[in-house]
Amino acid sequence: MASKLTYKEAGVDTEQAAALVGEIRTHVQRTQKQRQLMGAFGLFAAAFELKGYREPVIVTGCDGVGTKLEVLLEHDRIEDAGKDLVAMSVNDILTTGGDPLMFLDYIGLAKLDDALVTRLVAGMADYLEPCGCILAGGETAEMPGIVPPGVVELSGFAIGCVEKAEMVDPASVVEGDVLVGYQSDGVHANGWSLVRRVLAEHPGDFTNEDIGALLAPTRLYDDVVTALKAGGIRAKAMAHITGGGLPENLERLFDGLGCDLQIPYWDNAPVQKVLRHVDDANRFHTFNMGIGWVVIVSPEEAGAACAAGPGGTVLGTVGPTKGVRVQLQA
Repeated sequence: MASKLTYKEAGVDTEQAAALVGEIRTHVQRTQKQRQLMGAFGLFAAAFELKGYREPVIVTGCDGVGTKLEVLLEHDRIEDAGKDLVAMSVNDILTTGGDPLMFLDYIGLAKLDDALVTRLVAGMADYLEPCGCILAGGETAEMPGIVPPGVVELSGFAIGCVEKAEMVDPASVVEGDVLVGYQSDGVHANGWSLVRRVLAEHPGDFTNEDIGALLAPTRLYDDVVTALKAGGIRAKAMAHITGGGLPENLERLFDGLGCDLQIPYWDNAPVQKVLRHVDDANRFHTFNMGIGWVVIVSPEEAGAACAAGPGGTVLGTVGPTKGVRVQLQA
């Protein structure tokens, strides 16, 4: 009589997965210093009490790391993948003026790798802890035969809350308002299909140090949003500059209006090496061009808004002509 198969023999070890939960517990706990889950023990879903909010509006976002993940894995930068995963979703929550409350992740692998998952979660916690966002749960799935060996699938999901009266309203933007931009830490987690193509076709142009610099994680802009609120500056609109660059991410903020932007030189040597091989016009629709976050404020608040974060600078003003036009400063 043939022996009967076990789930482990099919490639899935549920006991190892259960043990991993305990191993990452310390990283989860450090995301609950500012906020705590409600009655979390024994529940199959995370609960958070919206106490302190008068008219709470729930805001959500989800994203991934994209093809940058391949290069991060090649260079053993898995912690930075965790940071990218958090920033890509939490930054979107911040554009509403809301507070990031909870984050959940999905991790898919061919075979469970305790060390890799722990490092990945540690990177997430490194970004979640300072902005008071709880790592509320997630799913780590062994997918033999579906996810190739050496590959990791990643998705992140953020949940936030904002007071209805304090929610950012792009409809309030009027002609003459000022766009203030804040520096990025690199190409972040967008445009990597093009970056990878450049690296593959011109390998001799890039050192390992160059590639390491290009892999800098997506900047988390909670410090800018916190500083704006602390200074009493009411942002009329905020944009996280991701895929599509400045034109596509800003155009969604305008209803019949537009702007002409002057973008400072991107002082990043490895990025400039990449840009030498990229079409002059297309680069603005692919990369953040050194500006990862944009806030639209009234003219009288522009100076104070510039001081809210690193590299804060006036990019232009809102005008009557529809569309977003960008060019480098002379």
